[in-house]
Amino acid sequence: MNTMTLYTNPQSRGRVVRWMLEEIGQPYDVEIMTFGGDIKSPVYLELNPMGKVPTLTHKGTVITEVVAICTYLAELFPEAGLAPALGSPERGSYHRWLFFVAGPYEMALTAKAYGWEITDDNASAVGCGHIQDTLNAIEQTLSQQPYLCGDQFTTADLLMSSYLGWHTMMKVLEPNPVFAQYVERCENRAAAKRADNLDNALIEKSA
Repeated sequence: MNTMTLYTNPQSRGRVVRWMLEEIGQPYDVEIMTFGGDIKSPVYLELNPMGKVPTLTHKGTVITEVVAICTYLAELFPEAGLAPALGSPERGSYHRWLFFVAGPYEMALTAKAYGWEITDDNASAVGCGHIQDTLNAIEQTLSQQPYLCGDQFTTADLLMSSYLGWHTMMKVLEPNPVFAQYVERCENRAAAKRADNLDNALIEKSA
């Protein structure tokens, strides 16, 4: 039995964590949770009281939330090179974008998907501000450099490209050539393709 177990569903944000696990190249087990089934079981709720996926367990530690799990793995396995070095100028940008994905981006795209109104009257009180400002911030950076922290692909890119790709596919985001080139660049990584194939195979198996 491996020391890491990913609780996931191939049709969930767990796909992002699967990609991260493939990037670090460490052995892990997978437990597939069913929506409306064992994902709400007492046993699983002991691990994740939200009854959501993904959840990662590692040597008695339980980590939930996609960004938290991916950040944990990047710190745990620095040899994978998925975070700028401590003390480097890029480290601040790295943390900025990690929290940007979990905060402003998630808020803005959820609001956009469900038609929640963000206006001049309430934008200052909302974490993302105006939705377009959030998107402009990402586009401005990616128009100037290949990755969020410069020339190095990091965990922040794994997260951002996953979310941009998903929201574009679901037509929450309008096609954007800067985003499209960035997503393609990230998803062409060997680990991304392995993770995609593994989860797609699970979907086909359950069909």
